[in-house]
Parts: sequence; structure tokens; C-alpha cells
Amino acid sequence: MIALTLAEVAAAVGGTLDGADPDTLVTGPVEVDSRKVRPGGLFAAFVGEHVDGHDYAATAVEAGAVAVLASRPVGVPAVLVDSVVDALGKLARTVVARAEATAVVALTGSAGKTSTKDLIAQLLQRHGDTVYPPGSLNNEIGHPMTALRVEPGTRHLVMEMGARHKGDIEYLTSITPPRIGLVLNVGTAHVGEFGSQEAIAEAKGELVEALPADGTAILNADDRLVRAMAARTRAKVVLFGESPDAHVRATEVRLDATGRPSFTLTTPAGSAPVQLRLYGEHHVSNALAAAAVAVELGMSVDDTAAALGEAGALSRWRMEVVDRADGVTVVNDAYNANPDSMRAALRALVSMGGRGPERRRTWAVLGEMRELGEESLAEHDAIGRLAVRLDVTKLVAVGGREAACMELGARNEGSWGEESVLVSDADAAVELLRSQLRPGDVVLVKASRSVGLEKVAEALLADGVAE
Repeated sequence: MIALTLAEVAAAVGGTLDGADPDTLVTGPVEVDSRKVRPGGLFAAFVGEHVDGHDYAATAVEAGAVAVLASRPVGVPAVLVDSVVDALGKLARTVVARAEATAVVALTGSAGKTSTKDLIAQLLQRHGDTVYPPGSLNNEIGHPMTALRVEPGTRHLVMEMGARHKGDIEYLTSITPPRIGLVLNVGTAHVGEFGSQEAIAEAKGELVEALPADGTAILNADDRLVRAMAARTRAKVVLFGESPDAHVRATEVRLDATGRPSFTLTTPAGSAPVQLRLYGEHHVSNALAAAAVAVELGMSVDDTAAALGEAGALSRWRMEVVDRADGVTVVNDAYNANPDSMRAALRALVSMGGRGPERRRTWAVLGEMRELGEESLAEHDAIGRLAVRLDVTKLVAVGGREAACMELGARNEGSWGEESVLVSDADAAVELLRSQLRPGDVVLVKASRSVGLEKVAEALLADGVAE
């Protein structure tokens, strides 16, 4: 973090000092977990559902925190505020404002945010110190926590922005005003919260509205709702995608025998071949988005293509592919799920299975996609039907009503009979797979995060030593 005195911290957050020396410098990171506090840092005391951070204030100071950001006196040096969440955002805004040489890149979308954020970070790291969130820290707490890691030498700050309500992204952009804003897609994730795709697009578009006139909006040319956001920004617009009029586009897209895509990256500055290490054709769009950001920030096309070829998956449980010693391939994509990402994962599974006489058996172990509102049953039915049309060898639907609807959709589409099955929970899925898997099979595991279906992948991997 950029060093601030406690007096400056208090001024930034509109707080008051309690037992703290105003001249004391905060030089370490801000932490919300007292076990992670480092000397010179600041401890933010949040009141959670089960734990009250204020109870750990003294422990944090003993560990080296110079003060606590708190909403009540805690018996140790503190900056007292009405809301620790709001104060964290204000403090992050102050730090980012002082980092005048840091280019802020923000991205949002219904699917692929974290994978694309990881790609962008790996590209930009080749050209300077880059701060980005681990995993999916994209809300009102994780977002400022990431921004507070900015230091005087930070060249790039890459921020992933999620939204569950209108105004969420507008708030996040007020903390880290972006120079480059990227919108990946508008799908049906959280449609139960927003009511329609158009409402989702309205919320996602808050990102491009926040851009300055000398900024850049990078928009998906292949998504009509995203493309339309060009009318909502005063910034320069760069389109990416496979559309012929995209500024950054992919041609000659191919998948190798393992399901990893290659393509020719074409930009106004030239073209270069790309071979991705990531699995699934959907990563072509993510790679184009990352490339558009990198080129906009001055990377050459050749450097960008080379960096894309070296980039891997940084965040867990997102198309995480592991081969067991017996040849079974486990694809753990259980971090989250919505209709768009589920379709992409199924297509990736089929491509990994291959074609012809050497085709491998493919298993789709799928759980509920949550927050789909009135469209939930129809969307689950559609995924079951798609599994049949893609010729997945066997669908294992895990859970209750939504899973049953998915499995019924598969039966109605293709009369699969024993080739689709409904099981009650992760343990039942593991038991079934252990009894029926054969060497060489490919197993995809995917559901919304709260379903906890990663337990299936972990159990399968525990059964064999990974290569």
C-alpha cells in the first residue's frame, strides 16, 4: 500500500482517531483477517454473520497492525468510522488517486470475468508491476482490498467488477476510476435478481459510462447488448470478437485433440498466431478481450500473442484439468455456473473427448445453476437437452428439482434411458462414478458455487495419483 499517516487515513475515511498517534505511518497491507496482519499494516474490523472482527483487534495489533479500522472503540489504537465497508472504499479511492502513473483496467460480464482477468494480468505483468485480485474478489469488500495493494511503482491495476444490483458497478468505479473498461458479455447469470437480460445490460453498462473522454471502452462485437453500449460512453470504442468489423479479432480458430484452441490474432497493428494452454473454445473470446487491453496499453501484437500462449489458469476450479494415473481426466469447473458458462463447458468437454474410433467417454456431472428466477426450470431443461445434442456420453444430474428438470430434459430430447441419471447429492455422484468410470474417460464437474460440487472432483482425484 502507498504509505499514509493515520491522520491521513482518518481524513480519507471521515473518521476519528481513538488512542492513535496521528503521525504513525501505515506501510503494510490492509487485512480483514487478524491472522494475516503484517507489521505496519491496518486491520479492518468487519462484523460478519458468525465473527465480529472487533473481537480480534488486540490480536491484530499484537501481530503488528499500527491501528484498527473500527466502528466502535476496541481498546487499541483505532480509526473510528460509522461503516467499515464504506471507509474501506474511501481509503482505496485515496490510495488509487495518489497512484497517478497507474493505469486502471476494469472488466465486467456475465461469464468469464475471472478467467479473463487472469489473462490480462499475466499479459500486463510482462510490461510492469501489475496488481489484480486473486480469485473473484469483485464486491464492495474484495474490490477495495485489491486496490489498497497499489504501491508507488504499480504500473497496472486490473479490477474485476461484479454486480447483483443496479448501481453496484457505478459504486466500484467510484473507488477505482478506470481508464480502460472491458465488457465481456451479457448473459442470464443473476437474471433472477435483475429480471431480464436488458436490465443486466443496463447494470453492466455503468462501467463504460464511468470512462473518461480519453479512456477506452473495449466491447464484445459478437454480443448485441454489449455492442450497443458504445452509445453510452464518451470514450474511444474498441471492438473484439470474431465479427468481421471487430478491431481485435480471431480467424482460423481450431481445437487440438485435447480441446485447446489456436487462432490467428488480428489487430490494426498486425497479426500473429496464438496457441492457448487453456481448455475450451470459449477462451478464444476471453483471449481476444485480454489482447485488446494489452495492445491498447502499448504491447506489441507479437508480445501479446506470445504471452497468451504462455498464460495459464490462475484461479481454482475454473476448467481445472487434471489427469489421473489411470488415464481418467477430471475437469473441475465447479466454482460457479450459469447457462452461458454451462454451455461453454459442455462444448469443451466434448472437444476433449475427441471424435472417431478413438473417442473417449465423456461424463457431465452437473448441479443447479442458481439465481435464474422464473427461467430456472427452462434453463435447466435446455442444458439437459444440449448435453444430448452434443453427444455427451452420460449426464449425471446432481440435486433436487432443478437437477431433475435437467435430467428430464435429456430424456425428452433423446430418450437416453440409462445414459442419464439423477442422483441426490455429491456423495451419491461419487459412488456412481467410482463404480462406472473406465480408464480414458473425461469427467466434467460443474454447478453454482453454493452447491459444493467441487467435492466430486476432489474425491475422484483422491482416488488416483495425478500425473
